[in-house]
Amino acid sequence: MAFQVEVKHGTAAPARPEAVAGVVLGVKTLAVVADDTGRTRHVPNSRHLNTHLKRLRRASRTVSRRQGPDRRTGRVPSRRWYKANVERNRVHHRVANLRENALHKLTTSLAREYGTIVVEDLNVAGMLKNRRLARSIADASFGQIRRRLGYKTTWMSGRLVVAGRWFASSKTCSRCKAVKAKLPLSARVFRCDECGLVLDRDVNAARNLAALAAACRTGTGVAGDRDTPVSKPRGADRRPAPPAMAARPRRSGPVAQNPPRAGRKRETVVRTPNSRCGDRHGPSRPKGRDAGI
Repeated sequence: MAFQVEVKHGTAAPARPEAVAGVVLGVKTLAVVADDTGRTRHVPNSRHLNTHLKRLRRASRTVSRRQGPDRRTGRVPSRRWYKANVERNRVHHRVANLRENALHKLTTSLAREYGTIVVEDLNVAGMLKNRRLARSIADASFGQIRRRLGYKTTWMSGRLVVAGRWFASSKTCSRCKAVKAKLPLSARVFRCDECGLVLDRDVNAARNLAALAAACRTGTGVAGDRDTPVSKPRGADRRPAPPAMAARPRRSGPVAQNPPRAGRKRETVVRTPNSRCGDRHGPSRPKGRDAGI
């Protein structure tokens, strides 16, 4: 016997309603949290899939050696295949449960403590195209962290601020707000050329995200504020423009409208220029029987 019950979720208040936290997600460290008071918190990445990858490979190898189903021939899988497939699904299920537990603990702790949380708008679909980091990025579940922070901050009467995708959080100095033109991904330490600040790359980005929330609230014109845009040197915060397409010269005279298709009689429709519309060419002359030849 099973039944469903609707329970109204009561709203609560975070422990620090005025506190602002910037959250930077990564692969080596799952999240770096920096608040407006200067405190920093590192959340390690458990890498649940890599931990169970050896066991998963062994279970998948066992399944491939059994007589499985075949839709083309109508072959029925054997009992040994069913048994091996259940063992493999058990490993997948355990990895998914461990990941869900870790993400829920992280997002719940952030929503309960801070009144305002700032995250980045990451292009996860584009990041998954990197064949070297695709498995680790998918295991970290960046999109799930942002989605759960969205509704959990609403439950706790908080606010979630999503920074723009082209906001230079890693290239901007958290002390003097100077923006670097280039910062490769291999450089894990941020070094400012203006004020000489040396700081971890993710900690510097988290501090910039925390400052972005205050800028959106007060409109002071800090880097990334939408109310008062600030120009960046060499266009570091601008999206690269698409390459210009060369204009093709138009051909004068008759233009074929219907291209030939395979398995169909070739037909060509010729547009007759009209002198009233300013065409240079006169009306086309009829040929063949219409010309009276």
